[in-house]
Amino acid sequence: MAAGADVPCAVLALLVLGLLAAGGDATAGFIKSPLSQRRLTQDSVELHCEAVGSPIPEIQWWFEGNEPNETSAQLWDGAWQDRVQINATYNLHSTSTISIANLTSDDSGTYECRASNDPDRNHLSKSPKVKWIRSQANVLVIERPVITGQYSSTADKVILSCNMSAPHAVIRGHKWMLGDKILKTDESDSNSYISYTIEGKVEDHSGVYECIYEMNPVAKGNVSIEVQPQVVAYKKSEHGNEGDTGVLTCKSPSYPPVESWVWFKSGQMDPIVNGTGSYIIKSAGNKTELRILKLSIEKDMGDYHCNGTNVKGSGGATVNLRVRSRLAALWPFLGIVAEVLVLVTIIFIYEKRRKPDEVLDGKRWLRSNLPGDAGKSNATNHKDKNVRQRNAN
Repeated sequence: MAAGADVPCAVLALLVLGLLAAGGDATAGFIKSPLSQRRLTQDSVELHCEAVGSPIPEIQWWFEGNEPNETSAQLWDGAWQDRVQINATYNLHSTSTISIANLTSDDSGTYECRASNDPDRNHLSKSPKVKWIRSQANVLVIERPVITGQYSSTADKVILSCNMSAPHAVIRGHKWMLGDKILKTDESDSNSYISYTIEGKVEDHSGVYECIYEMNPVAKGNVSIEVQPQVVAYKKSEHGNEGDTGVLTCKSPSYPPVESWVWFKSGQMDPIVNGTGSYIIKSAGNKTELRILKLSIEKDMGDYHCNGTNVKGSGGATVNLRVRSRLAALWPFLGIVAEVLVLVTIIFIYEKRRKPDEVLDGKRWLRSNLPGDAGKSNATNHKDKNVRQRNAN
């Protein structure tokens, strides 16, 4: 059955599934066939095949190279120095996928998916009543082109470039990637030489960049920017309470990854050894962590230095650790209580000094408003008036 015959395969699948539901037998038939592909050397290829029938058919994979006198040979899981992997499932129908890694030019040829549900299909002396059905796909392995990648840098700019020698097909465009992130895409550039400019210092843009040429098959090159570790502290200053566990963290976003981490305490020549005293060090790739158990104000306060090393050199950072007393959390509360007490004391003293004057003022007011005093006051006023009149005469 030719690859790509999806409609007949779907009809056949429905007929077979109907027979299975009715409990009848049905010869094997393909519902998915492998597709022909083009690959480069050192790439991998994957072919998929599915078949139905009652009973459920067995699927085998066979290969025939492009050499004139080469014959077909069955492929097994682990064949070709473990480059071949076959995964098959037999549930409601048969599915099988063959994967071939690290392709070479000798892997070019015809890959055949065979299926059969005849009980005598593997008998050594009996001929099967129903022959194996077959579906083929051609795989063409092309020699990988040479792609030269390099970079140049200035104080504030990095220029990446790739150059492909002897392209095997027409270039329909290209793109630049860093990991899973697409940095630049150009669908109209058919040149074999391409470049990409990054603004900034080279130390801030280390990593493995991919230059991808859109062609059949796709060709990829890479540009590797390697720098010494650019170590930074997660926090330049850490705080902890006495008796708690302090955690100091350093990391390096640079490439290549850090191979070894070392911690030092300011004023000490020897590095901190993991597991000694109250120190625990956990390092993984571009991150390291120093844990200090049961913090002490006298022993643990100070500066700590983390140092990372890779094939390009070393880099470090400093973290300052401050340890507070357990009563530190109560200081704000005690300060508020003290302020309230001082305020209450001031008010109390003020009120105590102010009360005698208020009582005296009250007595004077009463005396001035009594009737007898009022008459006395009027007499005094008349007397003063007469004196003034005599003086005037």
